[in-house]
Amino acid sequence: MESKSSTLAPLPEDNQDQPQSDHATPSAFSSKPIRPPTQTSSQKYSPIDWKDYFDHEDDVCIPDTNDVFHIYTAGKEGPVVFCLHGGGYSGLSFAISAGIVKEKARVVAMDLRGHGKSSTENEIDMSIETLCNDVHAVVKKMYGDAPPAIVLIGHSMGGSVAVHVAAKKMLASLAGLVVVDVVEGTAMASLMHMQKILSNRVQHFPTLEKAIEWNVRSGSLRNIDSARISIPGTVKYDDSQQCYRHRARLEETEQYWRGWYEGLSEKFLSSPVPKLLLLAGTDRLDRDLTIGQMQGKFQMVVVRHTGHAIQEDVPDEVASLILNFISRNRIGPHGVEIPGIRRPSQPNA
Repeated sequence: MESKSSTLAPLPEDNQDQPQSDHATPSAFSSKPIRPPTQTSSQKYSPIDWKDYFDHEDDVCIPDTNDVFHIYTAGKEGPVVFCLHGGGYSGLSFAISAGIVKEKARVVAMDLRGHGKSSTENEIDMSIETLCNDVHAVVKKMYGDAPPAIVLIGHSMGGSVAVHVAAKKMLASLAGLVVVDVVEGTAMASLMHMQKILSNRVQHFPTLEKAIEWNVRSGSLRNIDSARISIPGTVKYDDSQQCYRHRARLEETEQYWRGWYEGLSEKFLSSPVPKLLLLAGTDRLDRDLTIGQMQGKFQMVVVRHTGHAIQEDVPDEVASLILNFISRNRIGPHGVEIPGIRRPSQPNA
């Protein structure tokens, strides 16, 4: 069979010794493509300002105490989505979701006791009673005796606080409860490993960029942009050691851990408001919740391809789930809205 190689234009490297014709076809390799500059590690993990997502930050001073709780707020209308972060996180954990939710609802994200920029007389007293009272005190200080409709959303430890607040009926205007990746059975089983997990963490970071990078590379957070916003709120600069350290002293709060999660499933199921449970996997469901879910006592969504911090890993999806939950349950600025009934406070059409 006759070779057809003679009909192919030679590659540049095969034709270096041959004279170039004026009519030669230009090679695809004759010029280098323009490539974007490579980001350095420092640029890739540099902090992002929360102001692109939340509208304001403020300090809520609790009367007759020295406790000051830091909050981030967004939005102007609709019910209030009140966010409680997990242990070791901060209110900025909900930043990207807040940037979406604020288009149709108000958002408040609180730095819990011993976390973020909040300052309290006793940073270690993280008993479930104290944490619940903190949330009640902040809501009371912000809204007085006429609070708007509140949808309480809590992640991990913050989820347990949200459930306890709801079960105790501490917020008269509570209209919805969203719990993110915390289930009694799984949480109780993990407590025996918590001290080891905490001690195995990197404890010191020379820069904020290194703190962000460690959280992403370790798998704690899977969304780099969210980590760049939230991680600066979880560390604090140590002047004596000239480095950043974890803000929350969780290893000193072990005596309170069981109180966060004991009886959580029953309290969640008995909470007298619409409920949404977001999980990273169905293996987290315990018996009580499995039965309750089959009986239609709450809505459950398994959010795939995420780690424990679902609201950070897929903030767009979580924001959409929150807004759908509000819409599905007809939660308005003042509570459940019943079609065809106009509130007296609203102007006539």
